[in-house]
Amino acid sequence: MSFSKNLVFLIRNFMLVMVLLTTAKFAGAETLNDYKLGPGDVISVTVFDEPELSLKNARISGNGAISMPLVGQIRVKGLTITEIEENIHNLYLGDYLKKPDISVTISEYRQFYVNGEVRKPGGYSYRDGMNVQRAITLAGGFTERASKDKIFLQNEGKDERMENVELSQAVMPGDVITVEESFF
Repeated sequence: MSFSKNLVFLIRNFMLVMVLLTTAKFAGAETLNDYKLGPGDVISVTVFDEPELSLKNARISGNGAISMPLVGQIRVKGLTITEIEENIHNLYLGDYLKKPDISVTISEYRQFYVNGEVRKPGGYSYRDGMNVQRAITLAGGFTERASKDKIFLQNEGKDERMENVELSQAVMPGDVITVEESFF
């Protein structure tokens, strides 16, 4: 009897862990699906069967726009990939193409920044799955004077900064991580 109770306990815990891992994986995926592009991101735009209208590795300018053949400047700052695809589709529809099929991909995300008590403060290329610990590692790790309990995260476009964040906290493109100095 004891063996079967232990087995049931293990199976329930295993299932709980699997649910939590799956939820965490999808939560991260939703964040990138809802990702709003901005200056510094690099995108590729494919207009199927129209290679002369396609763009490869176009960096979004400081004013948040890209330049598309025939239609000119298109503001993409603050839009998701789906919204950009719809906008470009509508611009080409009618006057230029009968059924434009548009695909937008992100070639390179804008940088995130690490400053304060790290060995190499500066901007770093975003990678999928980035968190505070990985970001600090890219920045050369903590200095001897770093306070591992006083790490702040400022999300791009938000006024409030998160204080005393965990090393597992997710980092997004454009975010700023600050590691404070320890006084002891």
